[in-house]
Amino acid sequence: MKILSFVFIFTIGLSFQISNAQTTISDPEIKKMVSEVSATNMEATINKLVSFGTRHTLSDTKSNTRGIGAAQRWVKAEFDKYALASNGRLTVKIDYFTVKADGKRIVTDSQLGNVMATLKGTDPTDDRVLIISGHLDSRATDVMNTTIDAPGANDDGSGVAALMEISRIMCRREFPFTIIFVAVVGEEQGLYGAKHLADQAKTENWNIVAMLNNDMIGNSLSNGTGLRDNINVRVFSETIPYLETEAEAKIRKATNRENDSPSRQLARYIKSTTNQYVDQLNIQLVYRNDRFLRGGDHTPFSQNGFTAVRLCEMNENYNHQHQDVRFENGTQYGDLPEFMDFEYMRKVTCANLASLSNLGWAPKAPTNVGIKINELTNFSDLVWTAPEGKKVYGYNVLIRETSSSHWEKTVFVKNTTATIPYSKDNYFFAIQSIDELGHASLPVFPIPMK
Repeated sequence: MKILSFVFIFTIGLSFQISNAQTTISDPEIKKMVSEVSATNMEATINKLVSFGTRHTLSDTKSNTRGIGAAQRWVKAEFDKYALASNGRLTVKIDYFTVKADGKRIVTDSQLGNVMATLKGTDPTDDRVLIISGHLDSRATDVMNTTIDAPGANDDGSGVAALMEISRIMCRREFPFTIIFVAVVGEEQGLYGAKHLADQAKTENWNIVAMLNNDMIGNSLSNGTGLRDNINVRVFSETIPYLETEAEAKIRKATNRENDSPSRQLARYIKSTTNQYVDQLNIQLVYRNDRFLRGGDHTPFSQNGFTAVRLCEMNENYNHQHQDVRFENGTQYGDLPEFMDFEYMRKVTCANLASLSNLGWAPKAPTNVGIKINELTNFSDLVWTAPEGKKVYGYNVLIRETSSSHWEKTVFVKNTTATIPYSKDNYFFAIQSIDELGHASLPVFPIPMK
């Protein structure tokens, strides 16, 4: 009997090991894409963006060498070059719109324009959308000074260069649904470009799966403290969704899911995907929508009910952020390329690319995800419905202790039910769909079900 018990326990243990192995499958194509990210390319892009002198939202739009207009047209031209390798799937435009004077940072009615490159999906029945953004505009010390040099190398040339590099690589591949790469404007004046796009997405009912905003991802040295950190990057995510309904609030309070908003699930997804595909980079999950009392271009998307996060360097350098270019008391000020860490920026770009690609090839998330509550037990019974569309190979049951910031265990199952020896009193769970290459959907938190 003891021998049989041992064999049984060993078999169960082996089963879990095999199941966990399913979740560590790495797609060779994503690895290849990650290897194609070039720090040299992005450095050249940033140097070109800096060469326009200023990219202030309200700066010159007519010149071909200086101001926001010249920068917009150059970015569009680069996207157009990438489109040649996309078999007609990448289309590019400058999406112009008018912003009324606001009595604050927009002094007169102004025409602004986001530079958008849209990679159309190959499946006409799949309406999902992924968005990655960075802001093209820059500023100096005085946010209203439209003529002074404002190089904006890191803030946010880094985000724009990253999304351009990612689009260059991704447009050579086919994805079932749409991916939008957008260099927004008006960020420094009030998030106007992002708000315009988010409002349009809301009005037209876009099915946005995830929005990744990259703002300042190219610096690894903090001023004042002198800390240098080129292996950590922050991902900010909201806690309680802006548009949470009364019914959703009731379930959240009943299940204590304050730390499991869709944006938090996206942040954890980026962390796990980065761990899988990017060496020497760690995602630090920051439980705020953005930095203390500040915001970014993901915020209008969150406010419109979309799943959105911000990626940002671990340590900001305020000598090179929102500063006039000058040499003062032995210190060089200004957002200049020579103060950037392009190898660090390459790794953060790889994290974005791996996450977007993994999501872009993933099946849809499971629906009707629930946890049974009809009896008291030290096991947890989870149920869900298979998603429509792309065939699902199986599902990951994600498990973590209630005090943990990220998923700690994974159990792979082939069916749409799972009974696991972890009490719902002590653990949180989520379910995600995966295909044969390990491409995983975003996790879905279960709701109580009888």
